[in-house]
Amino acid sequence: MDFLVTPSRLRDAVITVPGDKSISHRAVMLGAVSRGRSEVRGFLNGDDCLATADAMRALGVEIRMPSATDVVIEGVGLHGLQPPAGDLDLGNSGTAMRLMAGLLAGQRFATTLRGDESLNGRPMGRIVTPLTRMGAAIETDCDGTPPLQIAGGLALRGIHYDMPVASAQVKSAVLLAGLYASGETSVSEPAVTRDHTERMLRSLDVTVASSASVVTLTGGQEPRGAVIEVPGDLSSATFLMLGTLLSQDADVLVKTVGVNPTRTGVIDILRGMGADIRLENARRFGDEPVADIRVRASRLRGAAFDPALVSLAIDEFPALFVAAAAAEGTTTFSGLAELRVKESDRIAALADGLRRLGISVAETADGATVHGGRFTGGEVDSSHDHRVAMALAMAGTVADGEVLIRDVDNVATSFPGFRECVAGIGADVRLA
Repeated sequence: MDFLVTPSRLRDAVITVPGDKSISHRAVMLGAVSRGRSEVRGFLNGDDCLATADAMRALGVEIRMPSATDVVIEGVGLHGLQPPAGDLDLGNSGTAMRLMAGLLAGQRFATTLRGDESLNGRPMGRIVTPLTRMGAAIETDCDGTPPLQIAGGLALRGIHYDMPVASAQVKSAVLLAGLYASGETSVSEPAVTRDHTERMLRSLDVTVASSASVVTLTGGQEPRGAVIEVPGDLSSATFLMLGTLLSQDADVLVKTVGVNPTRTGVIDILRGMGADIRLENARRFGDEPVADIRVRASRLRGAAFDPALVSLAIDEFPALFVAAAAAEGTTTFSGLAELRVKESDRIAALADGLRRLGISVAETADGATVHGGRFTGGEVDSSHDHRVAMALAMAGTVADGEVLIRDVDNVATSFPGFRECVAGIGADVRLA
């Protein structure tokens, strides 16, 4: 499936985006091992999160969806999961793979986790190392990639783990395994990462201590079912923000978006480039900060990039590369080695896509220098990466001609209804 994007005149609008993917994953997993019923409202009905729900059903959890965005989970408690009949297929979701590994490392039965071709090529050593130290036994392919074969019936013990690389997925995997471990489990992170797992555990009556860069919990605590409201996904809202910023004069309000401070690096970076972005109507969904985001067309300029913001905007760099490409001057990104092992090598995919649209980009091992200019029309390849596809689609709205984006099937993993949503602000993105 391909996108054909026609240069578009974006308009003023009030719009919403689908639920937060990270929170939706965690709500299903933690709801499943909670005692009692959990109701999830605003669930992201995308392929990745549906794969997580299917995996929990295969583990014996009753999960119903009264509507596309409402999920009812009959929690089985910390020790109530059942052996699955076969391998658990997690599709394209690295989040599901890594967090499920932590959750399943302490079960009494063995499981095997696998995914699609892309996921089966992604490195898993970073979770295998700490989980093995806790007493788990996990086998991977010879190059450290899935499938993951997780042994059952092993006693886990709490550890302190100093993460060599900032990763919310690794931190979460260790904390979830820590629920099944004896004693305390703590994780020290070298830079701030998203803290949705800690916040949700607390909302489900699990005591989690956070001090400076260390997160600690004691094993054996059983979560309690609750109502979980999922805000709109800031990563998805970023593409609407990008399109608006690049437009001639649009003024767009994106309603009810999660603005967790461990996720708002993209806003800080864009403001540093001159973006007119404001948060309005601040409130909370449980322990998660939420706001409406007002964005106005802006004249962006290249700016010095602060590598300290990498972990606060790790999923938004495809959009930030496009913003830099449309800005006046030059932007140099560094500290982004993690982008080379996402759904694609995002640095290479974006550099190639932007060059094909007339932008000068010089790659480095952990980033790129992007020279601002005008987008030409042309044909680009998304490398089967949903965020690369959506970022290049927004570039197409202000290009000098039509832009054809190849291989966009995976957009549904994180942003179902993407084309319809961006059409709401006037973007002409069609299936080709």
